[in-house]
Amino acid sequence: MVDAERLRTIANWSHDLEDEAFERARNAVREKSYRQGATVCEKDRDSRDWVGVVDGLVKLRALSEDGKEVTFSGVHAGGWFGEGSVLKGERRRYEVVALRDTTVALLDRGTFMWLFENSAAFSRFLVGQLNERLGYFIGLVENDRMLEPTARIAKALASMMNPVLFPDVGDHLKITQEELGLIAGVSRPIANQALKALQGDGILKLEYGGITVIELATLQDFGDIGAGETGG
Repeated sequence: MVDAERLRTIANWSHDLEDEAFERARNAVREKSYRQGATVCEKDRDSRDWVGVVDGLVKLRALSEDGKEVTFSGVHAGGWFGEGSVLKGERRRYEVVALRDTTVALLDRGTFMWLFENSAAFSRFLVGQLNERLGYFIGLVENDRMLEPTARIAKALASMMNPVLFPDVGDHLKITQEELGLIAGVSRPIANQALKALQGDGILKLEYGGITVIELATLQDFGDIGAGETGG
């Protein structure tokens, strides 16, 4: 259980909840901390909780049949993930790993389903969340396999600057080049080279301990098939 102000701070979706729904969520949410490198959620385990990142950074990954790691996305503070698996009551199809010391918030499936079935505000939020997630993964399927490193970095960064999935992100993200490389599936030197190229194009600005995005729309479209930008 968390107090009302804490819930509003760590769960942007709670702001518009009806009174009863807010109290149910407040009484159900709990927090848990993990050290860097720890497994936050195991693959093929029942999805008993909806997960939000309170502080830190995680990546969602799986291993392909040939043993290659496939990273789906990175999630930082303010982002919640796994709603599809929780809705369907299925086993999680990916592993979640902490890239730095991380604290997450957990909302149990029973409360999640009650909110989904009884709170119009929560249902509206989920529709927007799932729609945004679908758009991201369609783009991933269309482009990811063919993207060169600069575009991969651009897509990885853009996914974590999404104002729908991360309502409080603003234009600055606290992330290291090594962390971004881990999420994009490239080495730190390649991530550094790609970020410098994006900075040279005026899309972002590299700063100590983070990145400020200047042109989000350009970053989101970088490398898209048919968008007139191939990266480089």
